[in-house]
Amino acid sequence: MSTKESTYSSTWQAALLLLPTIVVLVAFLYYPSVETIRLSLYNTGVLGLHKTFVGLDNFATLLTSPEYRHSIAVTALFAVAVVVGTLTVSLFVATLLYEVTTGQAAYLVAAIWPYALPPAVAGTILLFLFHPTLGVITYFLHDLFGITLDWFTNGTLALVIVAIAAIWKQLGYNIIFILAALNNVPETLNEAAKLDGVSRFQLVTRVYIPLISPTLLFLVVMDTIYAFFSTFSLVDLMTHGGPNGATNFLIFKLYRDAFEFSNPGLASAESVILFGIVGVLTYAQLRLSDRYVQYGGNS
Repeated sequence: MSTKESTYSSTWQAALLLLPTIVVLVAFLYYPSVETIRLSLYNTGVLGLHKTFVGLDNFATLLTSPEYRHSIAVTALFAVAVVVGTLTVSLFVATLLYEVTTGQAAYLVAAIWPYALPPAVAGTILLFLFHPTLGVITYFLHDLFGITLDWFTNGTLALVIVAIAAIWKQLGYNIIFILAALNNVPETLNEAAKLDGVSRFQLVTRVYIPLISPTLLFLVVMDTIYAFFSTFSLVDLMTHGGPNGATNFLIFKLYRDAFEFSNPGLASAESVILFGIVGVLTYAQLRLSDRYVQYGGNS
């Protein structure tokens, strides 16, 4: 067999091996994306029937709606709280685990097990822990400190509780990556820092964070996507978007417009806007990170 025939045969073999992946991507990613964009240009009836082409009217309706602008605002506030809170707590826990020499595996399992829970289970657990009248945590807060967490009627408290639940659920994912990055830090740096009398805070902020900054950038992007797209179950189980829209995040409003109010066209427009917001944020994070992220081999 000639070299040309061999290359041709290898190309077809590679194409056949990639075919299942391509089929799955087209069927479950690209086609739904294109269909969502197309549907966002129509005013639709129940179940998407009786479509009427309206162009960009759905987008204009959303961007001029006070309810939708409020949903954008609370989603942005929630996302910032989740990203900052998750990274801060995860970095703190991971550095503690990094310094443990005995039983690290057991501590690691204890730290990451919430991430293994299905979102619905995690939401149910947090709902009962923080329930204003039945919750274990709220009972002790009221009994010991006289603090009442009536987050069923207080929108600010509801937003805080859902943010705490989202952070708790995402901690394990962050801890795994941060701990793996810390394990790649040269031991000579730790020894030099101890000899120079560097405090733990300085060691984390001046040594660890710069060295693991690529991992932290990756986690910022993933946590942002998580905050915007993967917290539906928590909201649905814990607050159902209330009280008074305080937790009516974009992903939850999208669901309600599509399935409760039977307006797939408007919901498709919301999906396109949500995708655009997350895409712009991700691009901005990656671009701005060039100033602060230090990759191996950089001078």
